Amino acid sequence: MSQDGCSRRYFFFGALLAGAVPAGGFGSAPTLTQLGYKSPNEKLNLAGIGAGGRGPVDLAAAEAGVENVVALADVDFARGAPGFAAWPKAKQYKDFRQMLDKQSKEIDAVVITTADHMHATCALACMQVGKHVFVEKPLTRTTWEALLLTNAAARYPKVATQMGNQGYSHDATRVACEIIWSGEIGEVTEVHAWSGRQEWPLAMQTIPAPTPAPDTLNWDLWLGGAAWRPYTAGDAAYRALIAPYIEKMGPDEVRRAYAGFYCPFVWRGFHDFGTGHFGDWGCHILGPANWALELSLESLVSVEVIKKEGTGPFTYPQKSCVKYDFGPRGNMPPVTVYWEDNVQGDGYLPPGMSAEEARQIPGTGPQVGPFGLGGGPTGGGRGATTARRPGAAAPPESRGGGMRSSGYNCIFVGSKGYLGTSGRGEGVGLLPGSRWADYKLPNAYLARSPGPSAGASPVNWNISAHARDWIRACKGGAPACSNFSIAGPFTAWVVLGAAASHYNGNLLWDNERMQFANNKDATKWIKPTFRKGWEIKRL
Repeated sequence: MSQDGCSRRYFFFGALLAGAVPAGGFGSAPTLTQLGYKSPNEKLNLAGIGAGGRGPVDLAAAEAGVENVVALADVDFARGAPGFAAWPKAKQYKDFRQMLDKQSKEIDAVVITTADHMHATCALACMQVGKHVFVEKPLTRTTWEALLLTNAAARYPKVATQMGNQGYSHDATRVACEIIWSGEIGEVTEVHAWSGRQEWPLAMQTIPAPTPAPDTLNWDLWLGGAAWRPYTAGDAAYRALIAPYIEKMGPDEVRRAYAGFYCPFVWRGFHDFGTGHFGDWGCHILGPANWALELSLESLVSVEVIKKEGTGPFTYPQKSCVKYDFGPRGNMPPVTVYWEDNVQGDGYLPPGMSAEEARQIPGTGPQVGPFGLGGGPTGGGRGATTARRPGAAAPPESRGGGMRSSGYNCIFVGSKGYLGTSGRGEGVGLLPGSRWADYKLPNAYLARSPGPSAGASPVNWNISAHARDWIRACKGGAPACSNFSIAGPFTAWVVLGAAASHYNGNLLWDNERMQFANNKDATKWIKPTFRKGWEIKRL
């Protein structure tokens, strides 16, 4: 496809779903000169699709005072104002396709922070014209799109990729894997993971009457491939619903995030645009389990909603608990992974163990890696004065109030004991805390991510490391730790929980046919239906 071909509204991917792999396998690579990589000392030209919200955070981490930001696209120039102000010399666009058309030869890599439903469309368009891509989590809204980008990465091996699940770059995630692989807690047969309270409204039963879209917003472009519907800023009932959320948020910019019924922030809870807590926090919190236990669709047996509360016709439940059953993987036994959202306090504690006993004992045990945003006992929890975005989890020590929480949000149940992780995988420890106090870490087995970039502060260490890990790959270094060959399969099984949330009962997974074997209707949530003009088609 020619570089100017992205102005067309059809994004072709040929035989991507056939699962093409580089001829020499994923580990094979020509010389850096043959692939046209830049020298590690040469600046990359970066672009951003999404200049507001999360966009400037990820883009600043990638730029790190070292690279150039040359272009920014945002469908809402008011929402994109922070990015435009941060990089005033960057050219500004509302349509990312125009950006690629006009500056393709100048752009090396793109950071994508749109709503979930546009991740795959934007990423694939960039990959097809040879641009490295960083995509915020979840990689995609649906399983089909996740597999599409997995195979796109195989088809375009020159493109360096990374999903924004920043905990994957923290030492604690790697240490958790190494402890489990050492046999310290024996064979793992259960994982219990949970996220804190929701921070966007759910279970709305009606859609408010249409209202004019803000002058700064191109509503058609925001919808992209999603089905058309009129814009609405909400009504009196909606404003009453969001009042408790914005009351606690403070800064005007954060309060404005709730101003629209769908966007700029509340889209996360809608079936057509987001993935609820499954993609927002599942792709963070379940990271250590995905890595350590080698989870994938190939070993997935079933997905079952075992609890849900507060349902609505077009949003995810206010509270849900989903069980994923996986079969054996290599020499590892079957494992059941429980995911629960909107949890106050601990979602799980080992039988007979109190939260106080489970917590680490201050000043004892191994200190793992630099402190990270949202870490737990060893990850350096977030301070009460640290601002956080709408939807961000509360510090582990505050969940449930005071110190009543264990500090963990993911607990592995083994035949010889328990291991917990916290934050986005930025904290790790053995339970009870007394066991961790005397523990000696196994020898390091996994390579560590690059250190913090220039000017990084303790609270954004892992954000910087994760972005710089990708930048290193863009310049010909080792593949990033959450590149699409890893992030795609990970996202694919996590967001099946979002698909399952529409139904009661156990959904049996047929991996060969990519469908739920016992519920044909549920299969419709695996692949999106694209609005006319935004289709992704085979050649």
